[in-house]
Amino acid sequence: MRTLAILPVKGFSRAKQRLRGGLDPELRESLAEAMFGDVLDALDAARAVDAVVVVTGGDTPGEIARQHGARVLNDGEHGHNIAARLGIAAALDGGYDRVLLVPGDCPALDPDELDGLLARPVVPPSLVIVPDRHGSGTNALVLTPPDTLPPSFGPGSCRRHGELASAAGVNAQVVEVPSLALDVDTPQDLAALTAASDRARRTHALLSRC
Repeated sequence: MRTLAILPVKGFSRAKQRLRGGLDPELRESLAEAMFGDVLDALDAARAVDAVVVVTGGDTPGEIARQHGARVLNDGEHGHNIAARLGIAAALDGGYDRVLLVPGDCPALDPDELDGLLARPVVPPSLVIVPDRHGSGTNALVLTPPDTLPPSFGPGSCRRHGELASAAGVNAQVVEVPSLALDVDTPQDLAALTAASDRARRTHALLSRC
């Protein structure tokens, strides 16, 4: 089954605003770049991912994505859901069987866990929802086929995605993936990442210098 990973990402200067109280702007930008690089490394290493598209309005994320061999789409910085839909349109144009939507701020992403997620049997149309560590947000979606449902990221999205799937008659599963559970938005998330994972090589290297 051909799989396209879709990675929406803000320009680094606009990223991680909720860390403003603990990190200066230059360090926030460096952190966003390091986490993005760690996610790209994991996607490169995942055997079940056939290609990656990065959707961004930022020049630097686009340059880094191209260095990894990813396709880049410009979303004009109109938000995560619009970026996700642009990626899905690209998947349909490319004839992909499914899409994996992942964020750029889960730097501990484990390629083996990702392959395990994508190896789960599904009956299309199917939605697999990967919750955040609080169980309320959505940190990843697997849509088979790509246009199964329009993504609806944001607060409370784990439950909302399930409700949308139920209303549309779509098979839905909620699957916990430990390395996708921790996205870094707050100082508490950053502390949890530092304590919990020996992955995220680029991110840990940056934090060790701070």
